[in-house]
Amino acid sequence: MTFLSPGQLPEHPIVQNIDKTGRQINYLRISVTDRCNLACMYCVPRKNIPRLSYKKIARYEELVKIVNLAADIGISKVRITGGEPLVRKGIFTFIKKLHEIKNIRDIAVTTNGGLLKKQKTNLRNSGIKRLNISLDTLDPEKFEFITGKNYFEQVWQGIMTAYDMGISPIKLNCVVMKHINGNEITDLAALSLKYPFHVRFIEYMPMGSSIVDETQQMLIPEIREILDNKFGPLVPVQKSVFDGPAKRFRIRNAPGEIGFISPISSHFCSECNRIRLTSTGRLRPCLLRNTETDILGPLRQGALDSELKDIIKTVIKNKPAAHGIENKTSDKICAQMSEIGG
Repeated sequence: MTFLSPGQLPEHPIVQNIDKTGRQINYLRISVTDRCNLACMYCVPRKNIPRLSYKKIARYEELVKIVNLAADIGISKVRITGGEPLVRKGIFTFIKKLHEIKNIRDIAVTTNGGLLKKQKTNLRNSGIKRLNISLDTLDPEKFEFITGKNYFEQVWQGIMTAYDMGISPIKLNCVVMKHINGNEITDLAALSLKYPFHVRFIEYMPMGSSIVDETQQMLIPEIREILDNKFGPLVPVQKSVFDGPAKRFRIRNAPGEIGFISPISSHFCSECNRIRLTSTGRLRPCLLRNTETDILGPLRQGALDSELKDIIKTVIKNKPAAHGIENKTSDKICAQMSEIGG
């Protein structure tokens, strides 16, 4: 099978998915599982929650159906998340099927990287061109403390496997927490001096009942000041058509980049172009709002394609203008990040 790059694909048809604030929503993030082989402290709850039964999880053929319908009304970018998406059997066959959907121009995967080396052949054959990989520390002991597993070497080998395969860009996502990994900001950023990686610093988002609390947040202005003091003023990088919310910079003369994702200190709601589909088939217009709309139930009950498209259109139309977390105007997020998809 031949996979075309985004630049080789035809222009997208006239879009229908404009929300009430005028934002064009063209990006769908899909959680394919609530399972994960790690237990990151900012993702999992303090108390164990029951795993979802397989009957409640959307089947691959159902997800393909939903993506086909979403693509018909203007969705052109898809990101696969979990939990950890690579723990779900058949994930690479599913990704191949997504490549066959007309009007989907960009497919990426978010992973913790622990299974990438073992899945090298499947990774190559699936047509994946872009990866986001979680990497919160370069210290193996601290890695185990944050994730609950002694998997640092597997993750690093997975990153190197993807790099050696020529996957680009490889984005390394770091959730920065005071007194945990805040002292590694410059070490993590320095990876961009050696490799063409995009090292992205992310503000912790308070949700669910994770072990981390708001007092451990490190916000982007503080992180940026640390980097400027170490490396000098960062050089801005122009955003590309398929970029997400990260503000892009580069340490001068570095092959890689530095990214900042600031949902709390300087939210990017006015630029948000995404909706989410949870592993249980519920559409979520905003990560940091509790609103969800079931689409899997109607699909399983035999709803017409036009009815399912109307559900997607309504979710898009009613996407909130902003999340309200920073000024406490929204309710605490009840769901865990592992349930929604990162």
